[in-house]
Amino acid sequence: MDLPVGHPDFGRLQICTCRNAQISQQVRQRLFQLSNLEELSHLTFENFNPRGRVGLPPYQADSLEHAYNHAMQYSRSLKGWLLIHGKYGCGKTHLAAAIANFAVSLGVPTLFITVPDLLDSLRYAFNDPEATFEERFEQIRNAPLLVMDDFGTQNATAWAQEKLFQILNYRYTNHLPLVVNTNMLMEEIEPRIHSRLQDPELVTEVHILATDYRRPIEDSAYHELSSLDLLHDRTFATFDLRKGENLPAADQKSLEKAFLAAQEYAADPRGWLVFTGPYACGKTHLAAAIANYRADLGYPPLFVVIPDLLDHLRATFNPASMVSMDRRFDEVRTTPLLILDDLGTQSASPWAREKLYQLFNYRYNAEKPTVITTADRVDEIDPRLRSRMLDARLCSIYAITVPAFRGDQRNRRRSSRRR
Repeated sequence: MDLPVGHPDFGRLQICTCRNAQISQQVRQRLFQLSNLEELSHLTFENFNPRGRVGLPPYQADSLEHAYNHAMQYSRSLKGWLLIHGKYGCGKTHLAAAIANFAVSLGVPTLFITVPDLLDSLRYAFNDPEATFEERFEQIRNAPLLVMDDFGTQNATAWAQEKLFQILNYRYTNHLPLVVNTNMLMEEIEPRIHSRLQDPELVTEVHILATDYRRPIEDSAYHELSSLDLLHDRTFATFDLRKGENLPAADQKSLEKAFLAAQEYAADPRGWLVFTGPYACGKTHLAAAIANYRADLGYPPLFVVIPDLLDHLRATFNPASMVSMDRRFDEVRTTPLLILDDLGTQSASPWAREKLYQLFNYRYNAEKPTVITTADRVDEIDPRLRSRMLDARLCSIYAITVPAFRGDQRNRRRSSRRR
């Protein structure tokens, strides 16, 4: 360029305009060779079902459609970063590949690569006669569009973490477009990368709640920790208000009030609902009726007996466990509707008390809908839990005072006379 001495570009070689198209084509070709987009060319927006499979619960289908809409919007602008969370088989890779294929169709040089493959390509560059490590590294971090699939499945060596940070930090500093797919919790991601992925001014974060499309719908209707399938017959229609037992008026009224409260809550779950009372008074039936009502609407909650929940958490300490403690605990505390049965029957170890407090405190602060049953009196409950349950702004407590239900007393008397 004909520039005065002292200009930043004085003496710097420039690509001739007649070769710009050729150079751009070479860049696209190099990135395409590093990608596996040729194998994923069939993954487009046109053949992605925004609502998922027939029979998918509405809340899962809603999350899938939300992610689809954001991916479509991002592919047209390629501004900022798009972070997609979700379990295996939920559609993350299809959406990411659809973005990449759309960008390629517009002539945007795009690198679509799984993170383990990205790191392998850098390692191989040390012995590659056609490209130095520095050249390969520059190709990756300067790609006009970079799509990193399966973030978190890489071998987390210090070298790998450092290279990933350098790539993301460079693109963060220069505001280069980036798509990241991961099934990791944010807390599990290296802190420096975590902080950049959480920048709301640059990053759009979406969560896909759909389960693995490879699994049958009936297998994925309930959370794996849920015991609701064992209580499918506990509905409002099968609940006995025990009007033929000549119960004291106050006891009868307590049962009817709890029943009406459960029906109202099932129609619109907000805040916390607590049922207290002796064993077999109907607490679990009402809690299960709420859960079955929501499940019939397509929004199955997580229904779990508290001792079973603590056992599931302890099981994650087993070296053979396929899920970490943090991931399992996060699934429980963030579930849209959580129903905790039999509070007070758990082992009162310090660890158990601490986990329950963390669970209660998170859902209390987040004001997440929660149903709790307990045979304990309120004053017998751990003070930290009790203080949150007594917040009338968030929590409604219904004390059921009827005695334990033992079936239809009249039928039993008739059966006894026949014998």
